Amino acid sequence: MTAEQLRKYAELAVRQGINVQPGQKVIVRAPVEAAAFAREVVKQAYAAGANHVWVDWSDEDTLRTRLELAPEETLELVPEGYVRDFVGTLEEGGAMLGIYAPKPGHLSGLDAARIGKYYQALGKAMRRQRDLQQASKSSWSMVMIPTPEWAAIVFPELSPEAGMTKLWDSIRYITGLDQEDPIAYWQQKVEQIESRAKWLTDEQFLRLHYSGGGTELSLELPRGHIWVGGRLTDEKGTKYLPNIPTEEVFSAPLRTGVNGVVKSTFPLEYSGQLIEGITIKFQDGRIVEASAEKGDAVLQEMISADDSAQFLGEVALVPQDSPISNLNIVFRNTLFDENASCHFALGSAYPLNLKGGQEMTREQLAEHGLNTSIIHVDFMIGSAELDIDGEREDGTRVPLFRNGNWA
Repeated sequence: MTAEQLRKYAELAVRQGINVQPGQKVIVRAPVEAAAFAREVVKQAYAAGANHVWVDWSDEDTLRTRLELAPEETLELVPEGYVRDFVGTLEEGGAMLGIYAPKPGHLSGLDAARIGKYYQALGKAMRRQRDLQQASKSSWSMVMIPTPEWAAIVFPELSPEAGMTKLWDSIRYITGLDQEDPIAYWQQKVEQIESRAKWLTDEQFLRLHYSGGGTELSLELPRGHIWVGGRLTDEKGTKYLPNIPTEEVFSAPLRTGVNGVVKSTFPLEYSGQLIEGITIKFQDGRIVEASAEKGDAVLQEMISADDSAQFLGEVALVPQDSPISNLNIVFRNTLFDENASCHFALGSAYPLNLKGGQEMTREQLAEHGLNTSIIHVDFMIGSAELDIDGEREDGTRVPLFRNGNWA
């Protein structure tokens, strides 16, 4: 990607993603591999009026070293000062942009229990951050940049240089950076997504019924549920785009209202490890059986993060006929793959998916049937065989999806 394209990408992330407002603080979470892009984001954030931009650097290689060699009792240490500063910035209305540079399988071969101990401790320490984010108290967004490791996994048949070029080209296409005006492109696109979300909210379906691709499931929705897609609005009234790209409309299921079997259709990258061929059986919302053809130990560690990790927190509808899906590329990264496929998320629900939910406590959310957890992990179940019906209060069914697309 040229310097000008990188600038346009950073501008899109700042002005359409987190939508920086004059005088606002900004946190940029960035891996060291994304240094050049992160620096451009900082420039664009200050150009948009930010009064302070804090780059929270990370390094996957040093994380692997810690998880492999550090004394086990230290894996649960999360610096209190870091948590205080991070959460404090968000509580003051700061924006947060996450830049991801995937290195699939970078923690493969390590002890799943040690990895689980680290991520569970981090999840507990940063729970307030997740609460603020999921309640849309301030703007946040996520974007991706390629790495040689990611390109090699996605395009193993290509040379490293050709793989990186193709991955960048794919990112430019699905983020709209190949458009003359990417910001205008996304403004028009999200209006269509928001229109679909409004229709679903107005319908207030009692249940959704899934069939196909190994999935046979009934999922109940709580009363007063809200479908969301495209832009979100923080408590100051600022509209922002949490994912670039995004194709989904999503809501929260009733915690105890999920019954049946789901089968994943995409690989899942979780805590630096790969999980494939997931099959999960639910009864009254809770997982009663779960297995994976590859990475089963990782899956078991994930669903034992806390008791609520065994319930669903999100249901998302994404048509097969979408820019990402039409590329016919499995990106082995959730941010992209979830926008090519219908999916669920294990763990915490978004309070914004319930009428009045953003003002509720965790206990009140639970009373209304929403799940709360220290994890929120999306896994993809969409396919060209998937049919979905919406069931109304009177028992009549409305076809929503047929053969993987909107009916």
